Amino acid sequence: MSVRAPCYNSLMAVQTIPEIDEMTAAQQVELMEALWKSMSERNLNNEPPEWHRQYLEDREKALARGEDSFISIDEFEADLRRELK
Repeated sequence: MSVRAPCYNSLMAVQTIPEIDEMTAAQQVELMEALWKSMSERNLNNEPPEWHRQYLEDREKALARGEDSFISIDEFEADLRRELK
């Protein structure tokens, strides 16, 4: 993956981000953390998207009709392991 673009921090100072493949693991983690922090702060007070509410509502109705069910985390892990083999 190649990313080379100017980056602006809160003081609007320009930073050059090297290509991801040229970054050390520590630099990559630092970049991910900075992106996650920025995205989290920006979305802190936002409501979930409408499609998410609708999905949960549809799932709840399917559960009530007996058309869907829950499985335990152990069952989920076993199913996932079978799929990944």
